[in-house]
Amino acid sequence: MVDARFLKCPMPVLRAARALRGLAPGERLRVLATDPGAVVDFRDFCRDTGHALVSWSELKGVLSFTIKCAAPPSPAKV
Repeated sequence: MVDARFLKCPMPVLRAARALRGLAPGERLRVLATDPGAVVDFRDFCRDTGHALVSWSELKGVLSFTIKCAAPPSPAKV
């Protein structure tokens, strides 16, 4: 789990990206954030990186994101 509460954009996404590098494909990461812009940031981050935004919710101003780690991109063949 990554606790990114009270951090402003882009820190929650950067902390999540660092944590995802240490996970195996298919593992899940939970991120907590309070920046309202994190909803759009995580949606775009997952779209751009191939990770799956499994779910997100908000409770009392705290956003919770569950991200499924994607397989690393395979090297391009020439």
